[in-house]
Amino acid sequence: MHDFRKLNIWKRSIDLVTEIYQLTSSFPEAEKFGLTSQIRRCSVSVPSNIAEGAGRKSDKEFVQFLSIAMGSLCELETQLIISKNLKLINSEQMEVKTSEINEIQKMIRVLGNSLKSNSLNTNI
Repeated sequence: MHDFRKLNIWKRSIDLVTEIYQLTSSFPEAEKFGLTSQIRRCSVSVPSNIAEGAGRKSDKEFVQFLSIAMGSLCELETQLIISKNLKLINSEQMEVKTSEINEIQKMIRVLGNSLKSNSLNTNI
């Protein structure tokens, strides 16, 4: 088990959720139960899955939850692209969020590879 509160990847994804909530607060009321809700849900899914995976007994389980977090980041980016196409966010906002998403994805890959490597070394 890992302490998720000490993981930089968890901290960065918590910051992303905060930024996403601030960004979507300017979305039209008509999107409250549509795109706004969906964007917020998938952003919350990222640190939630990192935390849940960190609390599991094995690194293999942790890797599985990191994979789910990665999927949520892809979903988030897709929904931000839709938001940009609908002119709910501008190109600069999109670029900033995409950059942060890409950084967190890199961190997930690095952590996942490290956990997989640890599992392999344990089985030798």
